[in-house]
Amino acid sequence: MARMRVCSKPGCPTIHDNGGRCPACQAEADALRRPHGNPYTTKGHRLGFRAPVLAKHPYCQCTGQCGKHDDLCAARSTVADHYPTERVDLTDQGLDPNDPQYGRGICKPCHDAKTARTIPSGWAAKD
Repeated sequence: MARMRVCSKPGCPTIHDNGGRCPACQAEADALRRPHGNPYTTKGHRLGFRAPVLAKHPYCQCTGQCGKHDDLCAARSTVADHYPTERVDLTDQGLDPNDPQYGRGICKPCHDAKTARTIPSGWAAKD
């Protein structure tokens, strides 16, 4: 049986069976973070961007932007990364962020490290 816990959001007394925030507080936080929904779960992203990018780059194309290595990583690609221009910048420029020409396949460890360095947010945000 799952352990019951109090929501981690200050002031919320909801008891639930997951760690962290209760489902209502998590949904509220997600809506504030992405008011127009999650662009990575759309059909256009999955089929028009992710699938073609990973088919073109089945092995990690990171050449050290993550800060973990100095040459080609070459692990199996699991993430379609917007590179060299980030998704938000493509959108700001009026370009289609789901166009596969703006992507490369990389592994999750390289993607997470690169994103933490290039787009700090949440715990990594700079004030």
